Amino acid sequence: MTISEVRARAVAIPVERETRISTRVLRERHYLLVEVTASDGVGMGYAYAGTNGGRLLVQAVTDLLQPVLRDAPTDDIHNVWARMYQESLLVGRRGAVLRAISAVDIALWDLRAKACRMPLAVLLGGSIAQPVPAYASGGYYRPDDGHYEEAVVREIVADRQAGFTDHKIKVGGLSLGQDVARVAAASEAIGTHGRLALDANNAYRSVEEALRAARAFERAAGEHGLWWFEEPLSPDNIGGHAELARTLETPVATGEIHQTRWEFAELIERHAADLLQPDAGVLGGVSEWLRVAHAADTFGLRVAPHWHANLHAQLAAAVPNAVAIEHFDLGKGIYNFERLLTEETRLEVRDGAVHLSERPGIGIEYDEAAVSRYEML
Repeated sequence: MTISEVRARAVAIPVERETRISTRVLRERHYLLVEVTASDGVGMGYAYAGTNGGRLLVQAVTDLLQPVLRDAPTDDIHNVWARMYQESLLVGRRGAVLRAISAVDIALWDLRAKACRMPLAVLLGGSIAQPVPAYASGGYYRPDDGHYEEAVVREIVADRQAGFTDHKIKVGGLSLGQDVARVAAASEAIGTHGRLALDANNAYRSVEEALRAARAFERAAGEHGLWWFEEPLSPDNIGGHAELARTLETPVATGEIHQTRWEFAELIERHAADLLQPDAGVLGGVSEWLRVAHAADTFGLRVAPHWHANLHAQLAAAVPNAVAIEHFDLGKGIYNFERLLTEETRLEVRDGAVHLSERPGIGIEYDEAAVSRYEML
């Protein structure tokens, strides 16, 4: 079978309330939606563009990738990936173009699994019989939630009531003293019944600043300890992450912004992370995600996929070294991709885990009325 059409759309979904991380204010989320059509069906792929840039990703698909994809075989995904990468080499290699390649690659894998009439996890050698562990992600800065310490405790209590034992909150967006108080409150709310990870979103400007913050957070968590400390530095500061990983008792996690197997090879070779966080919508799609996850396993590293739980639940079920996937309750209005999906194809989450269905492919279907409502024209 060969590709007959590639369709790319961008959507912008507003964040319902003012929300901050350490480095920016979140007002809306842009997503790239890709559909690859062949005679045996339609594959669906997607990627997060950020808080802007959706149209840029659409242009990357239409101007750079469509000429390469026209009449390309649907059953030769790795070579199609190589062609997309090579043809966009001068203007791509990283950034928006790699996110566009990611979405197309995801769509091709979705198409393949649908043609085989099986969930993507099963096609990749995994199983849907067991639930996929997940953690509740949140702890963003929302001024209208009231006192920051009280807000994070309320959120963790609600997540625990929803069945989650493991949690992640943001740090780096307030003074160190204020964040320390939030970490202490969150750790106390979790107690011995779960784990707490911290996500700094590249907040700290130097190893010394990150180390000082990490030590303070470790003291705040006390005997409970911290699950991991995520992205304390710029993703380009691989040496700094390596120094933190050598020094801290708390595991250092990074990788959500890194792209391609080659960047992850450097992270692994330089021992710059104790836990890798590959994102299939960022690093190059399912093809690259699998390469990274298997390489990590070779070196005794575990992975905790970033975002996109609908897709990453399938991938985590297909590899032996996935710790957990990141889950956002849709009601929090932070990660809002599922607003685009039909209700029956949204994730089924019970007792802190994702239960995969028998639907073929990734298992999602777009609510076209919702897509039209948010589409950027």
